[in-house]
Amino acid sequence: MKDLYRTIESHAKGQYKDKGSRFIAFAYPVEDEMEIRERIGELKKEYHDARHHCFAWRLGPDLERYRVNDDGEPSGSAGKPIFGQIQSRELTQVLVVVIRYFGGTLLGVGGLINAYRSATAAALDKAEIIEKKVETPFLLEFGYNDMNAVMKVIKDLNLRPENQQFDLECSLTIHVWNRLIPGVRDRLSKIGGCRVTQEG
Repeated sequence: MKDLYRTIESHAKGQYKDKGSRFIAFAYPVEDEMEIRERIGELKKEYHDARHHCFAWRLGPDLERYRVNDDGEPSGSAGKPIFGQIQSRELTQVLVVVIRYFGGTLLGVGGLINAYRSATAAALDKAEIIEKKVETPFLLEFGYNDMNAVMKVIKDLNLRPENQQFDLECSLTIHVWNRLIPGVRDRLSKIGGCRVTQEG
């Protein structure tokens, strides 16, 4: 099970010019498709006078969810070269949008591929690439009498509890780094009244 992935720390911007056309690339760390749609929508609004808003994104530590979009450019001339730069840096949880202002001279498919690739590289070269832990959420359900034992495990293993509900029946969610899951499950299994359910 994969337990680390590479992404960018924060928003970065790059630019490339060719024969009067200007290609401005925006790279963002993103959490999900909703955030991606919001980012693209914001850029389309802000740069509404640009000819094209092409993009590529990838989500998930397994690197399997992605999308490319040429936004009216010849097929394969924009989204794929943008995505190629994401792939070559082994990044995920990332969105790159490249906005083109047309300069009056056609660049041809080869020229476009080079321009979109170069603009994306300019943005990603400025971004700080970081490694993040892949975590899995677990729901813990336990009786009030077991609360101290459960909270001791959470404190000892430096886990962060969320959605805590303490009553006669208690529950909370923890996010566990994948490489630590066996140890966490082992500690919690020793608390007789604690049920552990993997979420997501």
